[in-house]
Amino acid sequence: MRRKPVLVLLCITVLAPIVLYTDTLSSFSNSISNSDFIEDGANLNLGNEAERLHALPQESSGALKEPIGVVYIDNSNNSDQISALKGEELSLGRSGEHISRVLSAADEGNRAENESVIVQVTSKDSVGDDGLRKSARETEGLENKETKTEKQAVQAPPKTDSRKQLPDRQSRNSKSADKQSGTTADRQSSNTLMPDARVRQLKDQLIRARVYLGLGPTRSNPHFIKELRVRIREVQRALGDATKDSELPKNANEKLKAMEQLLAKGKQIQDDCSAVIKKLRAMLHSTEEQLRVHKKQTLFLTQLAAKTLPKGLHCLPLRLSTEYYLLNPSQQQFLNQEKLEDPKHYHYALFSDNILAAAVVVNSTVFHAKNPADHVFHIVTDRLNYAAMRMWFIANPPGNATIQVQNIEEFTWLNASYSPVLKQLGSQSMIDYYFRAHRTNSDVNLKYRNPKYLSILNHLRFYLPEIFPKLDKVLFLDDDIVVKKDLTSLWSINLKGKVNGAVETCGENFHRFDRYLNFSNPLIAKNFNPRACGWAYGMNVFDLSEWRKQNITEIYHSWQKLNHDRTLWKLGTLPPGLITFWNRTFTLDRSWHVLGLGYNPNVSQKEIERAAVIHYNGNMKPWLEIGIPKFRSYWSKFVDYDQVYLRDCNINP
Repeated sequence: MRRKPVLVLLCITVLAPIVLYTDTLSSFSNSISNSDFIEDGANLNLGNEAERLHALPQESSGALKEPIGVVYIDNSNNSDQISALKGEELSLGRSGEHISRVLSAADEGNRAENESVIVQVTSKDSVGDDGLRKSARETEGLENKETKTEKQAVQAPPKTDSRKQLPDRQSRNSKSADKQSGTTADRQSSNTLMPDARVRQLKDQLIRARVYLGLGPTRSNPHFIKELRVRIREVQRALGDATKDSELPKNANEKLKAMEQLLAKGKQIQDDCSAVIKKLRAMLHSTEEQLRVHKKQTLFLTQLAAKTLPKGLHCLPLRLSTEYYLLNPSQQQFLNQEKLEDPKHYHYALFSDNILAAAVVVNSTVFHAKNPADHVFHIVTDRLNYAAMRMWFIANPPGNATIQVQNIEEFTWLNASYSPVLKQLGSQSMIDYYFRAHRTNSDVNLKYRNPKYLSILNHLRFYLPEIFPKLDKVLFLDDDIVVKKDLTSLWSINLKGKVNGAVETCGENFHRFDRYLNFSNPLIAKNFNPRACGWAYGMNVFDLSEWRKQNITEIYHSWQKLNHDRTLWKLGTLPPGLITFWNRTFTLDRSWHVLGLGYNPNVSQKEIERAAVIHYNGNMKPWLEIGIPKFRSYWSKFVDYDQVYLRDCNINP
């Protein structure tokens, strides 16, 4: 009997606290849901999409009804705030009664309580990154407190709130994208401006490493020196011949970092800046001296290559000469020889011992001529190449044009008693100048030692009236030119009493008179202007009638006699030409004659295209391996490499 009262009391003692605690918890939950969430809920919808809750299962949005209580107010001052409150309540899925209560409170002046809500909802663009992160943390805290209905409402927000918040998110996204694209563009621009940044860094590392190899403190550390030499070899292999970062191997960055770490260690060992500066100065001086020596060697080798006859061009005249002497005398003659002295035709003078070069001049001229039958080519060569030159044009006649090949040995009037230059070329002083092994007074400019200056062929241009006594006008062409247009209109140019028609070259300073003549000599300084424009040999119209009237050949002879000791000018034909035709030269348009293709790789394509004649003056002739590659095609276009003699001598493009 006593047990029953005890059990009843025990049940009351256990169950009463449970009931009381449950009731308290329920009232506390209702209090939070009715008031506190009004303020905190504003932070739930900062994005244009609701956060999906993964902790609890989601209910279907079809069971929810759209909240009521949408209010439209014309007052522009309050519309943003009221819309914000409306959006807040819609995003939280509140009932229409609660919405009306909040809106009425706003109208009655209780906006102070909800100021943070309004600011957060209506001014999201003005909220900083810290505020956004704080709102995100508060949102995460609310996710653990919301009821199932509220979570579902967040998952499917009304369209009104989405329309308001979507531009904000897009604005932030666009700003972020613009910032990222700008950073990427800057990075790409930097890479474009410096495509060789790593290459330069590797080269700088090699210089610094060599400095440490020569310093006392680092040399006394054998382990460091050994590792440094290993790193130098690695960087050299990685660098190779690369000029751009894209040409470096994949492990170049690893080698760069390893070398940088080792150089930092070397900096700790050697902290004396003055010793490093002295070493760098010594290296700079040594490098400058090496550069000077290499430039001198390059100049010498270039001159040597320009003077050397390629094997194929040596083979060709031998092969042609053999074929020529196998012909019958009747087969050794050219056609149309009656045109040779007819002044009505267009006559060209070409003095050369280079068969292939002479062939290109003739072929290019005939190719562009409107009526090739009216053109007559007078070629003068030396005794060694006479048979070969004739055989070439017998085997390869230039269409309907007329060819004459003469041997300079046949000009019996051209002898040492008549020509001062011929006498000088055979003098002992000239032989010593060219052939003595040890010269105490050597010229700095090696181009004056070119053997072509020993050839009388180079000076025949001063004897045109004697070579062509029955002609009135002749066009002189060098053998290193290519004709690109019809030249017949040159014969109709009025030279206005001048003897020589040529293109001036004073566009460049080194083509003025003081470049070629010795103005320290009073005879030169008295008669000529040092700043006068020079002109170009290579394509010149000569009025032989005026030449004879003005006795130009005697003027040339007089100046050659005065220059017997080469004190007025060195060697060559342009300096005596400038003197001989001083005030007797008519200036042609520059488009007739474009120079520089034998030494200047920067001759513009536009100039070449509009030129009538292009000139490979300089050492880099198109038939040599040192010729400028991009200009060689203009010359090789007029060479038939399938010709049997060229194939036999292995002459290829």
